[in-house]
Amino acid sequence: MPGAYWIAHVTVTNPEAYGKYAEAAGPAIAKAGGKFLARGARYVQLEGKERARNVVAWFPSLEAAEACYRGPEYQAALAHAKGAAERDLVIVEAIE
Repeated sequence: MPGAYWIAHVTVTNPEAYGKYAEAAGPAIAKAGGKFLARGARYVQLEGKERARNVVAWFPSLEAAEACYRGPEYQAALAHAKGAAERDLVIVEAIE
């Protein structure tokens, strides 16, 4: 499945504010063609800093994923996450 993967590793520090982010982020991601493949499910940390919430979303392209992130709907959602979580987010282009 070509396209791109949006991979986030998150430690939530303010569940109420982060809940507002999650509520608004889902529709913004879907509007951009994104589909969640994993979100807050079980995981095994093998290396690096452990974050309790891990999210993987698929997008039709790297450009679509980046446009979603930079778009007004996602940025409005992201405003709720600022100060409410420690996050690492990367977009990785899929290979055939």
